[in-house]
Amino acid sequence: MKVAIIGSGIAGLTAAEFLHRNGVPFLLFEASGRISGMAQSHVSPDGFSHDVGAHFITNRLASAIGVGSQCRDVRYYGESVWLNGRTYSYPFGLMRVPRFLAGGIAAKLRGAAREQTAAAWFRRQYGSALADEVALPLLEAWSGATADRLSAAVGDKLQHGIGYTAYLKLASRWTGRAVANGYSHEMPENPGVWHVYPEGGVSLLCEKLAADIQGAVELESPVEKIYVEGGRAVGIRAKGRDMDVAAVVNTAPVPIFAKMLSGSDALQGLTKFRYRPMTFVNLRLNGRGVLPDTVLWTPGPDFPFFRLTETPLSMPWLAPEGKTLITADIGCERGDSFWTMADNRLGELCMEGLERMRPGIRARYLGCSVMRTPIAYPVFAIEYEAERQRLEQGTGIEGLVSIGRNGEFAHILMEDIYWRTRRKMGALADWLQARPKTAGAAAGSLIR
Repeated sequence: MKVAIIGSGIAGLTAAEFLHRNGVPFLLFEASGRISGMAQSHVSPDGFSHDVGAHFITNRLASAIGVGSQCRDVRYYGESVWLNGRTYSYPFGLMRVPRFLAGGIAAKLRGAAREQTAAAWFRRQYGSALADEVALPLLEAWSGATADRLSAAVGDKLQHGIGYTAYLKLASRWTGRAVANGYSHEMPENPGVWHVYPEGGVSLLCEKLAADIQGAVELESPVEKIYVEGGRAVGIRAKGRDMDVAAVVNTAPVPIFAKMLSGSDALQGLTKFRYRPMTFVNLRLNGRGVLPDTVLWTPGPDFPFFRLTETPLSMPWLAPEGKTLITADIGCERGDSFWTMADNRLGELCMEGLERMRPGIRARYLGCSVMRTPIAYPVFAIEYEAERQRLEQGTGIEGLVSIGRNGEFAHILMEDIYWRTRRKMGALADWLQARPKTAGAAAGSLIR
């Protein structure tokens, strides 16, 4: 029997490629008509490029997958915060604000404490002034929930303290490369790990991973059920067809995943997990250098967006010469005004906000495109934090593994997805090897 892999994004393809290399038979099921999931790249007729999801990867990940020679170095990446009509670079500019510096020092002197809510964690970590004026408003816009209803675990995404962040920022200046900073948790970050951009976009990674497994990929084949018997995954139903399996590897969002299970209610708690929908507005403009940095954060209610990203400041090849592309991130809910608003009106609304920052910028506007996703970011609500922590330890069902950003309900980027998936597939391969040869046949017969 074969391992069934659900989904052909970066996680599903990494799992498939690992199993293929290690001689473990599998079938990969993809509901749509193409591979790569969210890791897709698009080029507009007028030459503007954008990716769904990550805009860049690291040289380490590119080398591991085998596309290092097909990537360009990213020379610069910076972030700033718009606050009270001024911009402050992160972290150095914010550290020069007296109230932020004093609050941060006081917080460090108080020492660590185990906090339950995100609000308490950020105030303890950065001081009340920086937390209340910058971090918490951004967190709430990004998650769609108040910080006192979010778990302190959202802070795990911020792996470096300000000191090490500053060190990596300085390393970027010394090396002339965009050194990775807060991008990877699974592997160490240092000046030898920097950002690169694959020729043709991040979808190149998926194409490379899928190169040798085409015969084991079934497109337009949604998985409808996962059969569980005796606490073990024994089969699936895909496109109306039942089949026995040796194990199941899931990448689907956890609420959908939990509803697929037949024969077990062990994961029913996952059905209440929520993802934050997002609307991304890609604004095309004449000229470059509209923003002070690649990313500009805009905390508070003054703008419809909470983040602006001018990707050509880091990767000039993503826009035609003399032009630029700015992506505005708008947190929303399915069916609300931002979700249903016409694309041209969303573009105008974002330009109204930009006009307040850069008077006269409206005259350089060339139009926009809009992307919407209902599952942009996992929401770490306190109400299901205990279930989320249990999921971190595994599904609790033998032969059933959930991987990837959506399948693990985790704030992880492409490199972490790659290394974590390989580690989990190694454990799965060991488990399959250790099972008695008769166990699979006996278990598989139970789904008929």
